[in-house]
Amino acid sequence: MIKNDRQYRITKGQAERFAAAIASAAAKPNPRLHPTLRKAELAALKSQFDDLKSEIREYESLCSGKRRDIALASIEDLAKSLIQARIAAGLTQEDLAVKLGLKPQQIQRYEATSYRSASLERIHEVLRALGLELRHPATLRLVS
Repeated sequence: MIKNDRQYRITKGQAERFAAAIASAAAKPNPRLHPTLRKAELAALKSQFDDLKSEIREYESLCSGKRRDIALASIEDLAKSLIQARIAAGLTQEDLAVKLGLKPQQIQRYEATSYRSASLERIHEVLRALGLELRHPATLRLVS
């Protein structure tokens, strides 16, 4: 999952490199590889490229402000949902840290570890800072 603009730029660059590798592999197949291996190599490249494109689309969708509902299917999805909600709210990690009176590095740590070290109280503070409410069925909705 892309969590910030830096990761977005890196992922876009990786996607461009995968697109070039796919074009190269398709245009100039390695004659030393068995056709089945060439096909598997190309399929692997395309699969990774599709994954990167999906992450890029998700980040762009969140950043656009058009996505207001964040699905929360299980508690295991809470960290991802908090990150998605932060992005959808137009906040950087630094912005959220300021709202919570924390250092930006703390938000980076929380997100890097999927909020494992955050107390329930801290998670509640994050929910409030993001202007989130929990609805039934389990969907987080930006209310601000």
